[in-house]
Amino acid sequence: MDTGDARLAAMHVVSRRLDAVVGGLTGEQLLRPSFAAGWSIAQVLVHLGAGAELCTGAVRRGLAGDTAGVSREEIAEVHERWIPLRPAAQRDAWREAETGLLRLLDSLDPGLRARVTVPYFTGPVDFTAFTGYWLSEQSVHTWDVEVGLDPAATVPAPEVALLWDRIDMVASRSRDADTLVRLRPRQIGMELTDPVRTLCLTLAAELHILPCEGAESSGTVSGPAEAVLRLVYGRNRPRDAVTARGAVTLDDLRALFPGF
Repeated sequence: MDTGDARLAAMHVVSRRLDAVVGGLTGEQLLRPSFAAGWSIAQVLVHLGAGAELCTGAVRRGLAGDTAGVSREEIAEVHERWIPLRPAAQRDAWREAETGLLRLLDSLDPGLRARVTVPYFTGPVDFTAFTGYWLSEQSVHTWDVEVGLDPAATVPAPEVALLWDRIDMVASRSRDADTLVRLRPRQIGMELTDPVRTLCLTLAAELHILPCEGAESSGTVSGPAEAVLRLVYGRNRPRDAVTARGAVTLDDLRALFPGF
């Protein structure tokens, strides 16, 4: 399956999972804290729903050949409509907006998927890159909601595999600049299990996570691929089976990857 198609299929799975989690919650339960700092479950749904609405507009503009990105005014207008809603209405609006985005993406034939350029928040991207951005938003924020209700929640393995495919880009863009300056230069081995994989976290003028079998390192971070992925996304928990040895500590890595 094409990468973009695989990500779109996963987006449907994530959407159904989140709907199953929040669909039966009361308004009071929707106000429970998520893992996202300072956000309730309902606020996560606002973030995802408003984002889906804005992305739908961006995809439609891209299909029309308009490369104008999402403006601050457009973002503000959407949030001004979403934020005053009661929690249950925010959930319903999220469901409607996400369904609309997925329906639009499903409607694109292979030719359109190959040609469209989406003016995303980060700049113009092709269909495959767009699905990568949105799947990351969906999957990680769905975990934020799930873990607010079930402390043992994890990101499902198929999503972990798709998110690891773009981890270098995520890590290089989301790292904390001051912490990178403090820790560099050094190379940290990343020893993953479930599945077994060896990567290198290189801390230099820029940060990268890339394959590096057999390379020398000054430290090691080890753990299940799912838990290390969440560490890079700023979502490490004390209960996670992730360890750091040598030149870096887990506190260093938490500071390096503050999340978003």
